[in-house]
Amino acid sequence: METQRGAEAEVHALWERYRADHDPEVRERLILHYSPLVKYVAGRVAVGMPASVDHADLVSYGIFGLLDAIEKFDLTKGYKFETYAITRIRGAIIDELRSIDWVPRSVRSKARRLETAMQQLESRLHRSPTEEELAAELDLTVDELQQTLQKISLTSVAALDEVFDAGEGDRVSLVDTLQDLTTVAPDASFEDAETKQRLHEAITRLSDREQTVLGLYYFEGMTLGQVGDVLGVTESRICQIHTKAVLSLRAKLVDRAV
Repeated sequence: METQRGAEAEVHALWERYRADHDPEVRERLILHYSPLVKYVAGRVAVGMPASVDHADLVSYGIFGLLDAIEKFDLTKGYKFETYAITRIRGAIIDELRSIDWVPRSVRSKARRLETAMQQLESRLHRSPTEEELAAELDLTVDELQQTLQKISLTSVAALDEVFDAGEGDRVSLVDTLQDLTTVAPDASFEDAETKQRLHEAITRLSDREQTVLGLYYFEGMTLGQVGDVLGVTESRICQIHTKAVLSLRAKLVDRAV
């Protein structure tokens, strides 16, 4: 415990020094200290992505986000740097992935078509549609819908980690909002609080199984494979459930934000 307190005090002292004179040497020490955070975020983004996307590349993209976070972090705000930095690290990774356009256009088109169908069904049903209802809306069989969800799951980064404006020049992603759903910082903007409220309402309209998958994956820190073991289904099936839930949440938030 004493060792941990000493380490925290040392990091705080580094922040105080950097805030005072922006010493490049101090910045390098901060970068070194927080570099494991970049590897963690890159690892989460890499889940379910094609093997052609190299983890080391994701880490290198994330470093730019870490540098941006260090430059812009305000020590006086009272919240943890890690919480602040994760959005910017992930945003830098997603921005770079988008710039190289690694997601096939056909898959993007299918994802948009699914979101539109979900929005239309929820407007009529006032709840999250079942796979049978969604398949019928899209004129697909349930098997065809599940195959489509499986393909889109490889691009979950383009759905769940979608970074969008949240007012006052700040940017958030659905995954950050999910992971931080239970708290609202004292200085949180009205838009941030409203986003969390909308997301909470959207989650309650998902099926019980979809809520369980999101809870185990985002709040309990399980892998999709581990979630499959708990629920007694394959990891592939969990990917499908996860993708449908994520697209449904994104459709709700984007629809309300327009």
